[in-house]
Amino acid sequence: MPVSSTTHLVLIPSYNPGRKVLATVRAARAQWTPVWVVVDGSTDGSADWLTEEAAKDPGLRVLVMSENQGKGSAVLHGITVAAQQGFTHALTMDSDGQHPETLIPDFMAASQAEPEAMVLGKPVFGPEAPLVRVLGRKLSNGWANLETLGVGIGDSLYGFRVYPIAPLMRVMHGTRFMRRFDFDPEAVVRLSWAGVRPINIDAPVRYFTPEEGGVSHFNYLRDNLLLSGMHTRLFTGFVLRLPLLLWRRLTG
Repeated sequence: MPVSSTTHLVLIPSYNPGRKVLATVRAARAQWTPVWVVVDGSTDGSADWLTEEAAKDPGLRVLVMSENQGKGSAVLHGITVAAQQGFTHALTMDSDGQHPETLIPDFMAASQAEPEAMVLGKPVFGPEAPLVRVLGRKLSNGWANLETLGVGIGDSLYGFRVYPIAPLMRVMHGTRFMRRFDFDPEAVVRLSWAGVRPINIDAPVRYFTPEEGGVSHFNYLRDNLLLSGMHTRLFTGFVLRLPLLLWRRLTG
């Protein structure tokens, strides 16, 4: 039986994942209630498939955005509605089956034990993981830990994590960024600046081949340029906040 909660929900932002999304949602529902999916302007028919699924499953809710606005925008839409209904925490996971749904209860338990923290997945890669992705995230992780004075962010890019909703909404409303692929790394940096402590838990990640139904929307040039611009912006913010961060580190 899935664990049920009135404070913690699973939130899945989704954009053109193909049929893999149904397996992902069913696997998540086997572990947790409720599960919400935010369809981010998908054009692959997944909004219809998920709506049909939700009609048969009261533990599943589907929110449909009319246009593609990016992962961060989808998460913000989902947590805004969730907060209005009394939820305090959201576990985000990708819709393409890469994230380990069997660890949902463990991550939620860690969050429930320390509700003021954010629980971050630290990816354990299989042999199929693209080397350029593995090496590229090391650079992003290095920048994130510099920008937070080494507060302890295990991985800045892995999207399997539990956020406390209220502080995440505050930092998102405080910037016009964090709306697309830059959401995950910028969220952990800005939440760290806001005093939200990270808890890191190892979690496997799987990269599916196209033959296995794998879908990737990652564009190496576009998204690496986006990340580079993001870290330039965050480093500027880090310099401005450095006295506060040093004081917090010395007195914490």
